[in-house]
Amino acid sequence: MTNPVNESSQIERVQVEALNEILGVPFTVLDDGFVRVIDYMGSDESIVQAARVSYGKGTKKVHEDRGLIRYLMRHRHTTPFEMCEIKFHVRVPMDCWRQWIRHRTASVNEYSTRYSEAIDSEQTTRETEWREQTQGNRQGSQGFIDPQKGAELSRKQTELHELSRKLYTERLDAGVAREQARKDLPLSTYTEAYWKMNLHNLLHFLELRMDQHAQVEIRTYATLIGTEIVRRWCPIAWEAFLDYRLHAMNWSRLEQEIIKALVAGKPEEANKLAAEFGLLSYGADGLKRNRERDEIEAKLKQFNLPIPWV
Repeated sequence: MTNPVNESSQIERVQVEALNEILGVPFTVLDDGFVRVIDYMGSDESIVQAARVSYGKGTKKVHEDRGLIRYLMRHRHTTPFEMCEIKFHVRVPMDCWRQWIRHRTASVNEYSTRYSEAIDSEQTTRETEWREQTQGNRQGSQGFIDPQKGAELSRKQTELHELSRKLYTERLDAGVAREQARKDLPLSTYTEAYWKMNLHNLLHFLELRMDQHAQVEIRTYATLIGTEIVRRWCPIAWEAFLDYRLHAMNWSRLEQEIIKALVAGKPEEANKLAAEFGLLSYGADGLKRNRERDEIEAKLKQFNLPIPWV
């Protein structure tokens, strides 16, 4: 018969010294943004404990704990990682926050411009930072516009910020309600929020927002959270995340079939398979653009494999 747990026994709160050292310390992001840790619960040890459904530290060695965490990450076991939680205080431009808040698994409380005056700060873009619209992706950017043209854009940006802030202040001074006075503030205006999330969902956020296709601004925040905070908090889980999630590559069934043919030295068969899979469609100007085929080509180039349909 199993003995009942002694309810009066003292349970020590998990402490991660590397994270304790930066509690409340703001990490600067962009020109006036920041991220800081307010509180946390759990550690690598908590992940292991949950996976083994046991009490206390047990008798397992550190290298066995590392192996278990890597196994859990590799095979996408999620619940053990949910045992760790962390709470941030962030200052983010509103346009960046629009993307951030789409991760709905967090608990959030945002600064209210209906209750308080808007934060008197806007994220600014320097003349060398204006990016061009990418041709291959409607929601992305690539390269930079000419700095001379960028200087003019930055000058007009400053004028807009000053005008919008002036109008906002005038409305408040005239007695207009804060909820209405704010309506013409630019999306570059900074907002603040407390943002709490478990480790599993945080790693999903980082996987998407640290990706090279993510917008530069939110990628900057995500990279800082990962490299400066999660790395300190759960170093073994972070290492596994880098190896099996962030820097891993998924291969679809179609891609595997094409690669098998290429590795076997059968480019004609690979080309035939691509056609059967609907990846090759020709128009008057030749091969039509296909997003999935573009992604396959990028993977083939990464492994120095020939592109059979070129």
